[in-house]
Amino acid sequence: MIKGLLRFIIAVIFILSGFVKAVDLVGFSFKMEEYFSPAVFNMPFFEKFALLFSIIVVVLELFLGFMLLLKMKLKFTLSALIALCVFFGFLTFYSAYFNVVTDCGCFGDAIKFTPWQSFFKDVALLAGLILLFVLYRKDFRKTDEYGSSRKESTGKFKYILFAVFSLGMIYIMAQGIMHEPIIDFRDYKIGTDIKGEKDKINKNPSEYKTFYSLKNQKTGEVLKVNQDDYIKETKYWAEGSPWKIEEGKNESVLVKEGYKSEIVKFKIEDPTGMELTEEIIKAPKAILVFSYHPKEVSADLLQKVEAKVNAQKGALIYGVSTDQNTFKTIKNAMMDGTAIKTIARSNPFVLILQNGKIVDKQPAKDYIN
Repeated sequence: MIKGLLRFIIAVIFILSGFVKAVDLVGFSFKMEEYFSPAVFNMPFFEKFALLFSIIVVVLELFLGFMLLLKMKLKFTLSALIALCVFFGFLTFYSAYFNVVTDCGCFGDAIKFTPWQSFFKDVALLAGLILLFVLYRKDFRKTDEYGSSRKESTGKFKYILFAVFSLGMIYIMAQGIMHEPIIDFRDYKIGTDIKGEKDKINKNPSEYKTFYSLKNQKTGEVLKVNQDDYIKETKYWAEGSPWKIEEGKNESVLVKEGYKSEIVKFKIEDPTGMELTEEIIKAPKAILVFSYHPKEVSADLLQKVEAKVNAQKGALIYGVSTDQNTFKTIKNAMMDGTAIKTIARSNPFVLILQNGKIVDKQPAKDYIN
């Protein structure tokens, strides 16, 4: 009873984890790119294979999780899941210890974990899997007590279930890669009121304090002092003070959690640096064409998209990218590439707003058809 319940819980966790990533594989590939970046593992040559690695990881989570649920090839399944957990544990520990990836993407955009939360989750799963391996070790070669005919019919039914599950997951993954996620867990889903979210953020902003790293030039003592105490205590900054700020070691620390939303990163500027965000979210209708890798977009596709958006009368139109010369017949605007990826899962991508509310969003290739 206990081992059956534990097996069910762990299997469901892997299936859910795989499912929320399968729905938005492109988004998960962005997270993989972050791991391969110079700031983390410094393997930029793997970045172009990020989507392939994402598919492999998600397929392993989903299929092994479902096999565990059905008790299929139990020894192989548990061994593979233990290996997968060790791999995940290494990634999350590295992220947490060196503070390089602030969200592992374990449950996609559905549930956000801090790096340490992700690591402890992986440790708990690993412990559970090892316990299951021990509890089921006697069942690895056990024959069916009801006879071979019962065993064959049960085994055939499991494989049919597995095949149906696999086809369903493949369809969901393909839909997310070629079009938009079937289920959108992001803050930029259709129906989101960007203007309203901005107002909530402004009314309840997060507050940060700077902590200075001070070193005593006489004794070598090092202190961390927040900005308020630094100003109050003249001994830290008065003329002749032995305390000196260590350059590059100051920290900005969150002291009050405000309203949390990815919309805080929705900031669009013209090529001169003038902000356009308010103009866009207050417009009766705004059409934004996003591109996070403008150099990878075919000139023909871009031309067709621009032609279609230009035909929309009465709309405020901007092309938003990381390069001010991306668009030829519509106004160019600038936005951080990472922020664009939070909105757009294809390159290029079209977002339509009405009075700051998202009413439509789709890959450019779907928009022009």
